[in-house]
Order: sequence, then structure tokens, then C-alpha cells
Amino acid sequence: MFNAPITVKQLIGQASQLLNDKSDSQQLDCQILLCYVLAKPKSYLLTWPDAELTSEQLATFSRLFERRLAGEPIAYIVGEQEFWSLPLKVSSATLIPRPDTETLVELVLNHHQAEVLNVLDLGTGTGAIALALASEQSQWQIEAVDFNCDAVALANENKINNDLTNVEIYQSDWFSNVNGTFDVIVSNPPYIDEQDPHLSQGDVRYEPSSALVAPEQGLKDLRHIIDNARKYFKATGGWLYLEHGYDQAEQVRALLKAYGYQAPKTQKDLGDNPRITYASFLA
Repeated sequence: MFNAPITVKQLIGQASQLLNDKSDSQQLDCQILLCYVLAKPKSYLLTWPDAELTSEQLATFSRLFERRLAGEPIAYIVGEQEFWSLPLKVSSATLIPRPDTETLVELVLNHHQAEVLNVLDLGTGTGAIALALASEQSQWQIEAVDFNCDAVALANENKINNDLTNVEIYQSDWFSNVNGTFDVIVSNPPYIDEQDPHLSQGDVRYEPSSALVAPEQGLKDLRHIIDNARKYFKATGGWLYLEHGYDQAEQVRALLKAYGYQAPKTQKDLGDNPRITYASFLA
């Protein structure tokens, strides 16, 4: 596929062209792969564009690039994804953290800056939301749960690797093993309709369907969380923050109102889609 000798700049150029119809971030994908193969930071690619790859490096890059060309997400290939400037290990047991979910983190931080909180993250996956919050608010006590034991192990590994001590991560099917009460509950649950045609396209083909898909047109888990969260807020009440599909905001707000939450609002994500809906609950 690629002929030696070849330089860093030439390889990125050729590989990016091959990914034109396969990725919306073809050059970045190639840079991430090459950094992984060379064990170098991105700055190296800019500083040494004329450096030639060894035959072994080129063979390794070619093997990994074939996987990306077939559609496998870059994060699964290199085993890592950055979220909120934190390097997080990922695996096929978890969703790949996405930049749009940072909107949820930003909302929680902006709304509760001066407070000392107890926070619960439901369906934590890699631990992205919980660890991002913990990295910004060391005085908060955060619990994060996932029903998948492999995800729990991975999230705990990410917690250790990022030296965050104010997070407890454990197995729970939503609230089943949760004790205590919280000021804030957050979740990025499964919310894609089982019949959604996008499930057979792009990166989501490789991600665990249990973390993506929910019955009732994608609303079952959102409804379950909205209903049951009310029993896990402190006596003074609390806040619920939910990520959902771009076309579900109105339905999620309606559910929150139906279950007694106050004045639900929706925030748009980086792509200008209504993505996070939040509301307070007074006991």
C-alpha cells in the first residue's frame, strides 16, 4: 500500500487521501496512528516531517491503517481517546468518549462552581464524565457506576492513571447497587432507537450495542433514570443532567415534567444540536 522509503509528511499525505471517503478527520486519524507507531507526540510530526520510517515502522502503520480503512474507530485501534484533556483508555466494552459529551461536563461545572457536591454518574463507561468532573473539582465526592464489569475495570484503570482519588467506581445496573443520596446525578445512557439506520454506519458498528440502543424509540433508559433518580436526591433536592439524541429534547423535557422535575432546559452541543437536558427536583 505504501512504498519505502517514505517520510512522515509523505505518509500522512498518502494515507489521508485513502481515507477521504472513510473519515471526517482523515489527517488527524493518520497523525494519531503515526504517533502511536513512532511512540512520539504530535509535535514530532511537525518538527521532523522529512524523517523516514523504518521498514518495521511502515509495516506496523500499514497493518493498523488497514483496520481504520475498514472502518474500525481510531480510538479502538490505539486503545486511547482524549476527553476533557484527560487520556482515557478505551476498549470494545465501552463507548468511545465524544467531544459533544463535554457539554454536559461544562454545564455541571458552570452551574455548581462554588458548591461541595455529592455526584452520581450512571453508565460511566470509560469514566469520562465522572473523571472530568473530578479533575476540576477535587472537593466533590463522585460515584460512578456501570452494569458492565469490564467497563468498571477500565474506568478504575483510567482513574488510577489520571491520579484522581475523589471518585468511587463500581458495578451497578443503574441504581441497583447505589446507596446514599446525591446533589447531582448525571448520565449519558443508551438512547438510540433499535431501528435507527445509523447503527449500521460508521464507528458505532464497532461499539457495544448495549451502550447505544434502548427500547421505546430510545427512551426506555432515560425514562427509568428520570423516574428513579428522584429517590436518590438529598432531602433538599437535586439536579439531573441527561445526554440524549438530537431529536429527543422535547420528549425528555416532557418526561421530566411528568415526573415532577422543575423547569427543564436543553443545551445544544458543539454541532448545534439539542443534546443535554437538565432540571432540578425538589423533594
